[in-house]
Amino acid sequence: MAGASPGEQEEVLSSHEVMEFRENVYRFYRVHRRDLPWRNTKDAYSILVSEVMLQQTQVERVLERYPRFIARFPDFSTLAGAPFPEVLGEWQGLGYNRRAIFLHRIARLVRDEYSGCLPDDEGTLMSFPGIGEATAASLLAFVFNRPSIVVETNIRRVFIHFFFEGQSGVKDPEIRPFVAATCDRENPREWYYALMDLGSALKKQIPNPNRRSAHYRKQAPFEGSDRMVRGKILGILVRDGAVRESDLPWMLGIDRQRAEAILSTLEKEGFFKREGELAVLL
Repeated sequence: MAGASPGEQEEVLSSHEVMEFRENVYRFYRVHRRDLPWRNTKDAYSILVSEVMLQQTQVERVLERYPRFIARFPDFSTLAGAPFPEVLGEWQGLGYNRRAIFLHRIARLVRDEYSGCLPDDEGTLMSFPGIGEATAASLLAFVFNRPSIVVETNIRRVFIHFFFEGQSGVKDPEIRPFVAATCDRENPREWYYALMDLGSALKKQIPNPNRRSAHYRKQAPFEGSDRMVRGKILGILVRDGAVRESDLPWMLGIDRQRAEAILSTLEKEGFFKREGELAVLL
């Protein structure tokens, strides 16, 4: 895996502190475990879909779309063979639509180069489109039940709350040794589920510890943003298959320069091709 494994980190906690922390986390988990559909399977494809969907998207929204997506595209082969407009159409409502492109490309890579099996090497996973260090580490834990160092928003919240009291500007490299030291190497899958559930609960009970993270960024309002316009353009393309570029400003109520800039970005990202004056969904 990228970086040091849980067994290769410097000692930041005593064995007693580690055991006490684990006991507290598991005690909470036994009572408050969230029953999420992607936790009730060990299927690599289903877990991959959930992990990509959960990037920058709240669990509640993913719960609405995940069952439909899995029903429509139940495995790597089906997703890889599906026309991209169908994939994007099923993705609508989740936002950050580039993830649909990434997931479609990953499915084709797994089908064509890995005999339909998700590789269990973190470096290989990180070479896939849209898969960074955090998602690759999560896949190792949740698909293969392999020890890894997972730092995502809920886990970050837990460690800042318990081990960085009163500190601000906490960086992930400072957190990683604590994540490594406390990882339950016998069952990292359940351990990280437990941490995530505790982190989700903490957000509702106390001032968000993640605001003390050096990586914390408050998301800009969605209404009127380029993200909203991108979504509307893609919605039109999914519905109609193509759109005349000159029609977008009046359809969306924005000026021509802004429409052209957003359309140009979508083209570079691989969503559509130009045919004369038309933008045609790939």
